[in-house]
Amino acid sequence: MSLLQPFHLFLIKPSHYDDQGYVIQWERSAIPSNSLAALHAIAVDCVDREVLGKDITLTVHAFDETNTVIPIKRIIRQFKHGAKGLVGFVGVQTNQFPRAVDLGKIFLDAKIPVIVGGFHVSGCLAMLPEIPAEIQDAMELGISMFAGEAENHFDEVLRDTQQGNLKPLYNFLSDNPSLQNAPPPILPLNIVRKTFRRLASFDAGRGCPFQCSFCTIINVQGRTSRWRSADDIEELVRANLQQGIRRFFITDDDFARNKGWEEILDRLIQLREGEGLPLSLAIQVDTVCHKIPRFIEKAVRAGCYNIFMGLETLNPQSLVGAKKRQNKIWEYRAMLQAWKSHGCTIVAGYILGFPQDTPESIAHDIEIIKKELPIDLLEFFCLTPLPGSEDHKNLSLRHVAMDTDMNKYDLEHVTTDHPRMSRQEWQEVYQKAWRQYYTFEHFETVMRRAAAKGQSVVKVMFFLLCFYGSITYEGIHPLEGGMFRKKARKMRRPGFSLESPFLFYAHRIQDELTKSYRWMRLGWRLNRLRQRIENDPKKMHYTDLAISPMTEHSEENLELVNTYAQYIPTSQISRADKSGLAPARLGLDL
Repeated sequence: MSLLQPFHLFLIKPSHYDDQGYVIQWERSAIPSNSLAALHAIAVDCVDREVLGKDITLTVHAFDETNTVIPIKRIIRQFKHGAKGLVGFVGVQTNQFPRAVDLGKIFLDAKIPVIVGGFHVSGCLAMLPEIPAEIQDAMELGISMFAGEAENHFDEVLRDTQQGNLKPLYNFLSDNPSLQNAPPPILPLNIVRKTFRRLASFDAGRGCPFQCSFCTIINVQGRTSRWRSADDIEELVRANLQQGIRRFFITDDDFARNKGWEEILDRLIQLREGEGLPLSLAIQVDTVCHKIPRFIEKAVRAGCYNIFMGLETLNPQSLVGAKKRQNKIWEYRAMLQAWKSHGCTIVAGYILGFPQDTPESIAHDIEIIKKELPIDLLEFFCLTPLPGSEDHKNLSLRHVAMDTDMNKYDLEHVTTDHPRMSRQEWQEVYQKAWRQYYTFEHFETVMRRAAAKGQSVVKVMFFLLCFYGSITYEGIHPLEGGMFRKKARKMRRPGFSLESPFLFYAHRIQDELTKSYRWMRLGWRLNRLRQRIENDPKKMHYTDLAISPMTEHSEENLELVNTYAQYIPTSQISRADKSGLAPARLGLDL
């Protein structure tokens, strides 16, 4: 009888470096990696199907570097006695590409095959006429690249690795696989428990019909909706529930445009209402999803109480320029109130740096949002020409100067010039925007709205705490934030000097003590504010312009309408139906 031959597959979701060159890591990270969950499920399916043969033992190991220090030496030891295998970096975004390559070099030096996949590689190959320098350099080092989606294709990568024939490039961009009966994304509990509140993720579908010029997803996953079956989603939900995981982030770029949304929500409603399973969901939607019959009602019944949407900007000119024609600013308030009336917590993305933007116009529009739109949390981003987007392609073809450090393409750093602001002014505007929105005066407004609309004020308070503290105390965007920052002294970006142990740990202790005090003080202040609001006997009667019923008179007097009236159809300014919700027609198609 022949001995079984070991084959180790290490799947790593890399983080990226902060401005001091340290890897951004936490004891618990905020957002789970769906790419890691999808690749882990595909790999486990390969194990079950014995794709490498019956005499080879395929073992899958998964790591999310945002909450785990990668055990480099332990991984290398797995290959000491002739074992074969592969280190794969999954879901690698542009800002994570330098970190993936730096780690990849270490494994290559140990004679371990390395492959990198994700949006940076896929986006660049999808949109650029030539392979960019950073990818070409990595390939010359011996790192293989994977473009496209791994379903139906990962068997080939594993077999090539086993046979010692790993190709420099695998390009499957022209083959977007069906998700029906595909392995549903799932991660083991030991990884999920390292996120806030044991938050897992899955993509119910892929593909978005819109054509926003700053988006990379449409050029990698396509614009045709592909969705998982309700049976597959039920299977992954039940498997997670058996692990004690009940909170899920559905990562579809726009779940409202998933053609299978109703069947999926109906199945989740049956699990939640019919069987009493404790499901809690977060979804991403567009700003006109409230016009889809039954969508909001069914989403809420399925447990979707956390909603993210790309507001992007209030300026209709900017929306047209970015090909985001689906956003109608005159409908923002109706759409937001529709979600708010169901007690949902709303997080909106807002982009700074469209060509029409100035420091003054941005500050003015943020005040409009605070006063007139019932948003709980606003996330700010710099308009960034991400590789894989139409914006990046156009700038590249015109040879416009862009930053060559891929680590800066994290939507927090300015990476190209602006027609009305210097790069320094633009960066300062980004920092000021956070300070302008997240004030204690507005904290009280947001929590009072929550109390009046039946939301969990504790949950809203927690979100405000996390967002304000992450950007103010940690200097890190909330989407990359977490609980209790990790810093490994030797995990520093090449080119940065290694600090002495004495200075490093002295600085770390002082820094953590200072931050801990600030975090606790912020939590204490917000909790006192929460208690005062919840103990107010008139809390249910609170109202302000953002949550007040829509009437013809109120809409005509909105500063949002008056500021951009020249771009809004006259018929839309004064058309609010008697129910106080949305106008019946979309009107002008910008």
